[in-house]
Formats: sequence, C-alpha cells, structure tokens
Amino acid sequence: MSAAAAEGPVRTGLPASAKGNPTIPRILLGARLRRLRTDAGISREDAGYAIRGSESKISRMELGRVGFKPRDVADLLTLYGVRESADREMLLALADQANAQSWWHAFSEVVPPWFEAYLGMEDAASVIRCYHTRLVPGLLQTEDYARAVIGSGNPLARADEIDRRVALRMRRARLLHRPHPPKLWAILDEAVLRRPPGSHDTMQAQIEHMLELSRLPHVTIQVVPFHRGGYADAGSHRFTLLRFAEAALGDIVYLEHLTGATFLDKTDDLDAYTKVMDQLCLDALPAAGSTDFLVDMVKEM
Repeated sequence: MSAAAAEGPVRTGLPASAKGNPTIPRILLGARLRRLRTDAGISREDAGYAIRGSESKISRMELGRVGFKPRDVADLLTLYGVRESADREMLLALADQANAQSWWHAFSEVVPPWFEAYLGMEDAASVIRCYHTRLVPGLLQTEDYARAVIGSGNPLARADEIDRRVALRMRRARLLHRPHPPKLWAILDEAVLRRPPGSHDTMQAQIEHMLELSRLPHVTIQVVPFHRGGYADAGSHRFTLLRFAEAALGDIVYLEHLTGATFLDKTDDLDAYTKVMDQLCLDALPAAGSTDFLVDMVKEM
C-alpha cells in the first residue's frame, strides 16, 4: 500500500460552492503534501531542492498559498514514494483544481493578496459566523451603504476604484442567493446601527435590506443593544468564524486589520473565539427580538 493510500482516499469532488474557487483545493493538496513529506522523513529544504526551489516555496505550497506546477507536484510525489498511478492521478487532478481561475481574479486590481485568501474561504464556507461593532458586515451591505463606507475609508481613491470595490462587495453578497448558500449568522452591536457612514436615507435602506435578508432561512441576524451591558468581550471590533463542509478542512478565525489580516486555526484560538461567539449569541437579543428591534429603528427614522 502506498503512503497516499494509507492516509485514505483523496477527495477531489469538492462542494458545488467551491467550483472555480482554487483556495480549498490548494489547502487540501498542501496539507496532503505536508503529511506525505513528514511521513517520508524529508525536510522542507531537501524537498525544495528536489523541485529546483527553496524551503520557503515548499512552506507556501503546504500552506496552500500558491498555485501548483504539475511538474513540481509530480516530482514531490516521486520523492515522497507515491508511485501508485491512481494515487498520483488523484493528487495531480487536485493540483489542476488548485490552479483554476477564481471569480475574484477579475477584481485583482482592488484585491490585496491577504484578502484574496479570505475571499476563497468565504466563498467555500458552509457556515459563516461574524461579530461586528462598527459597520454592517460586507455580505449584508447595500450598494449605497458600501459606497459610503468604502469612500470614507479610501478618501484618496479615484471614482473608478471606488466603483470596482463596491462591485466586488456586491459580487461577494451573491453567495447568499445561490442554490446552496452558506449559513450566515451575524451578531451586530447596536453601535453599528447608530453610526451611519452616509446619509439618513442610506442607513434606513440598509436596515430595511437586513430585515429582508433576515427572512431567508439561512440568514440569522442578532443585535446586542446598548442596555445589555457586560456582554462578552471579543477583544476586537470584528471577527469571523468560518466552517467548511469538506471534512479535511478545519475551522478558521479571520481577523482583519487596517493593512492585512490574520488567520487562526489552532485549537486554543478556535476554542476561545467560539466560546466568545456563543456567549455573544446568548447575550444578544434573539433573532425574533432583533427583527423587532430593527423594525422599531426604521419606524423611528
């Protein structure tokens, strides 16, 4: 039995939601190559030498942060002792999927590398749980609200660049309306609703849009009102928990900064953020109460 077969079958039939999304195949293939290398007792440096590369290249490949050249994958499989034709074909097929062009490639001029990785994960996630204290989550934003937020955050940007960023945000939101959408569970601090980035009308339309989305069976919106003080301290003004249908992929915590982002996947980090998210769900108004809260806000406007 080959090393690859000993690990179990390689699943190349990814969820329909991941079609045209190279991020998940990259992560899956990278993880498999890392396991094969460590099982073979080969260092990253030696693996890099075998494919005319470096130790850092092997590291990037194993983390799923780059595409895969078929020749490199084939050479690594040979080095790691994977000689069964069926095993090699499955892994090389996964490499082909990892090199597919993503839909967000069309927005490459406004998508930094760190956000490209998130777009791939968001697009393939089966559950998205997020907590925000300042702004409405991007997936729930109207076009006018998004334009106000992006414009205020990029005061020196050209009008055409703002248009492209807004178009990207609207394209992301389509995932809530596709045939097999992810479950979106958003927890919003009341401050999000009391701090309009644009006009009064823009904020009213935004709240009405969230009310409409909350009627979808896969969208849950909860509000943490000001009078419920002492709710869980998330240690950040926003964070996102991503879960995937693919069994080989673990949960991810996504923390976005001004000029970059952090992806956490260690058990201790996941446990800590999951605990905070669960507590926020308990401290917030229930979904029905949150809907009433939003309806009352619209009436006040």
